[in-house]
Amino acid sequence: MSELQEFNQAAEDVKNLSSTPADSDLLELYGLYKQANVGDCNTEKPGFLDFKGKSKWEAWNKLKGTSQADANASSPSRFPDDTPRWSRAAQSPAASGDSAR
Repeated sequence: MSELQEFNQAAEDVKNLSSTPADSDLLELYGLYKQANVGDCNTEKPGFLDFKGKSKWEAWNKLKGTSQADANASSPSRFPDDTPRWSRAAQSPAASGDSAR
């Protein structure tokens, strides 16, 4: 499974966690997900009364300028420990034998 496929699977698995992460953690994951999959925020800021949309937009927009690869690479440490199929150890350079990561 490629790194992007693993990232997308972990993003889906977050929806099925045994406990709900804090809103700030979910917003951070949302921003990283959007930045990794779409790139820089390309939508207008939601209206004043759209609190949820505005929060999500701000979480994504604050990552503007971060490359998609960097957003994807920084995500493993952000996913909760109980996210299925996401092993932080498997993502570490020592575990993979790839010291270039």
